[in-house]
Amino acid sequence: MTYDRLVCANCAGPVTEGRCRVCRAHRERLEQQGPLGGLNPVALLTLVVLLLAAMALVATYQPA
Repeated sequence: MTYDRLVCANCAGPVTEGRCRVCRAHRERLEQQGPLGGLNPVALLTLVVLLLAAMALVATYQPA
């Protein structure tokens, strides 16, 4: 889930606006996770499997 859709339980505002200290702290923590931090494990596993399949396909059709 991306943090642009999260609503703060403390101030009931969007986390992206950073209205209170809780919003700001949560927003900072989410930004520190990096680009793949928001992916769920199933999506990450799917990406790895697709990458391995693409590598196998390329290796199969390499000219000798």
